[in-house]
Amino acid sequence: MPTEPPAPMGQELSRSYRGLLTERIARQLEHDIRSGDIKPGVKLPSERELAVQFGASRNVVREVLRRLEAQHLIEVAPGRGSFVREQSSRHARHYDALYRAGRPTVRQLIEARIPLEVEIVGLATERATEAELAVIERANVALLKATDVVDKAHADLEFHDAIAQASGNPVLRIMLSSISGMMFEMMLRSHSDPSIGEPGVPHHAEIYEAIAARDAERARRYMREHLTLGLRTYGADLDVSVDAMARQHIETLLSQVSTRI
Repeated sequence: MPTEPPAPMGQELSRSYRGLLTERIARQLEHDIRSGDIKPGVKLPSERELAVQFGASRNVVREVLRRLEAQHLIEVAPGRGSFVREQSSRHARHYDALYRAGRPTVRQLIEARIPLEVEIVGLATERATEAELAVIERANVALLKATDVVDKAHADLEFHDAIAQASGNPVLRIMLSSISGMMFEMMLRSHSDPSIGEPGVPHHAEIYEAIAARDAERARRYMREHLTLGLRTYGADLDVSVDAMARQHIETLLSQVSTRI
């Protein structure tokens, strides 16, 4: 079966830059809304004004607004504009603001993920249906095929969420979802760091194979080893806040990509 030819290098770099720029702008607006710097009911600047403010295209701004709307942070009124919504604790993602208020470090996030995801993967190994196994496998394949750091991070997050879904415990899945924003920011760093591919460490393929083999002990061990890799490879980033690490890393990636376009 013929496959789609890879995009030219210039297009790949341009797409990577747009993805990183989207992340930077979305993080800034999300922070301003959750912190109260932009109050509920306030109308955001127009797409054109936001594009000028952030030095981005209107397509990037539209993607940012779609994401904020999906997170229930804004409401888009056709013909009127985008308005900041009153925040509600009903949405798991809103816990993100509470966590960030404590300025958690990368080390602390890893420490929280280990017991949570080791338990999740153990349950998923025992309970996953064939359909859920297929979803986990597709997420792993998507990660292996991704060439852009943002796409890799999204696929990585989907892999871990698929395992949480397969655990059959909605409370555990919601708990994982509540830290998914910070997880995504760590994943951006991980997928742009060659040392994260350290040989001999179980990664997604090994974790999936253990789940599919219904070997809960091996799945738990592999997940623990996978998550603790960051404790050996993150260096000075381990003890800085997740926000500071993400902000600095996104800026570094944007600078690297922009010089190659």
